[in-house]
Amino acid sequence: MPITEYLERNAREFKDEVALVEINPEMQEAKHVTWREYALIETNPSDPGRKELTWGEFDKKANRFANLLLSRGVRKGDRVAILLMNSIEWLPVYFGILKSGALAVPLNYRYTAEEIKYCLDLSDSSVLVYGPEFTGRVEEITDRIPDIRYQFYVGEDCPTFSESYDKLVTYCSSKAPQIPLTDDDEAAIYFSSGTTGFPKAILHAHRALVHSAKTEQAHHGQGRDDVFLCIPPLYHTGAKMHWFGSLIAGSRAVLLKGVKPQWVIRAVSEEHCTIVWLLVPWAQDILDAIDRGEIDLSEYELDQWRLMHIGAQPVPPSLIKRWLKVFPHHQYDTNYGLSESIGPGCVHLGVENVDKVGAIGKAGYGWEAKIVDENGREVANGEVGELAVRGPGVMLCYYKDEKATNEVLKDGWLWTGDMAQCDEDGFIYLVDRKKDVIITGGENLYPVQIEDYLRRSDKIKDVAVIGLPDPRLGEIAAAIIELKPGVTCTEQEIDDFCRELPRYKRPRKVIFAEVPRNPTGKIEKPVLREKYCHGRLVEAQTTH
Repeated sequence: MPITEYLERNAREFKDEVALVEINPEMQEAKHVTWREYALIETNPSDPGRKELTWGEFDKKANRFANLLLSRGVRKGDRVAILLMNSIEWLPVYFGILKSGALAVPLNYRYTAEEIKYCLDLSDSSVLVYGPEFTGRVEEITDRIPDIRYQFYVGEDCPTFSESYDKLVTYCSSKAPQIPLTDDDEAAIYFSSGTTGFPKAILHAHRALVHSAKTEQAHHGQGRDDVFLCIPPLYHTGAKMHWFGSLIAGSRAVLLKGVKPQWVIRAVSEEHCTIVWLLVPWAQDILDAIDRGEIDLSEYELDQWRLMHIGAQPVPPSLIKRWLKVFPHHQYDTNYGLSESIGPGCVHLGVENVDKVGAIGKAGYGWEAKIVDENGREVANGEVGELAVRGPGVMLCYYKDEKATNEVLKDGWLWTGDMAQCDEDGFIYLVDRKKDVIITGGENLYPVQIEDYLRRSDKIKDVAVIGLPDPRLGEIAAAIIELKPGVTCTEQEIDDFCRELPRYKRPRKVIFAEVPRNPTGKIEKPVLREKYCHGRLVEAQTTH
């Protein structure tokens, strides 16, 4: 059954119960009251700090947008792009697209105007839904996207080159359109993170969306009383597919517009959140704020918080050990996945395996996983190879890119590009991205291993290790280190700290600088290589 049927079931069975809450802490703080008090006193409906949406209202909004699309000639198989910041409108828009039979095409809110155009063209989108934060970027390309027949603007002060979503949906029917959908129908196009250049368009069927929901609930056991705090961007498979567990359970979710540690803890307390999905930097920021005395946990109601889980990137074991010292009663979990595998869950640690922190786990619910050499043969335990996964959530293809599809889809297996190894108990550990492996003097260096070691230092906030060209060794390992606020450190201190590492694994260059991460928490190593490698490459070529 398509994912839309879960929404319709919730609208029938839990019509008047709250499905979504949107919180804007900046607006709330201006009033110096709690978020619930703010919701009661706010009189401007277009600009509240806290909004709620029931399951019944959610379904009606989705139906209205679906009927608007159908009234404009959008048909099954058409593509509708979404360019919105996290908001209470995001998911109704997404489900409205699915209900119309069209494909949802979520776009990264950090895309430049040219990247937006590129993705609209690549996905063959014919409709664009966007918010006020993107007016300038859309205006820049509006004359160069002729295939976009309609632009719907969500918000006040609609620009002249678009139509007002808010006004138009008011006049559309709230009854569900009778568009037949099957598991085999195409449902959505997601874009790769673009860490290797322009993003690829990842095509998924409805089957994949439903399987991601079942996988999430199987892993985390969401029930009717759970409350999920959603902070990461909804355009990404990770955040949305974790929320799908709440959809199946018919339970509430809170969309928090901001990542400050105090906001996260306060949201958990005041909204009685039970499940929180964090990215590595956010978890670290929360712990640092507690250490500095900026957050006093005794001032908050946190007893109901049962699970903190992390994904989207390698998770330093030292971070989780530190977290569990501060929150000893929390369950911890990590889910591994890619947009090509419909987000998190194809490999899963499991809350019962906290003794294996550092591993990404075993094959998730309904999935298979193996580690293979370059010829596709499984490697022995302890050997490094490429992780491959197979299951109902594997993408159909990279849209309009047969060559790239054939490089990663082989006999039903998705080759992830992640290098990994398996221990004697069958738990999988990430070693590094295949493209990030550094070859120095004939030895393979895996940056994640060096990064995990460096993060043990109480002076380091974040670190990225990349390869720099070297005339003698081919490449050397360079550590870009972001220090904690107010901390000083020297290259010699880092060198001394690394004495326990084998000599060939020690960074040969240390750079103190900010470590850039994309909205899903992944380190932007191409940005670092572009910034620091060029001069070295010229130097190496000149030396030769």
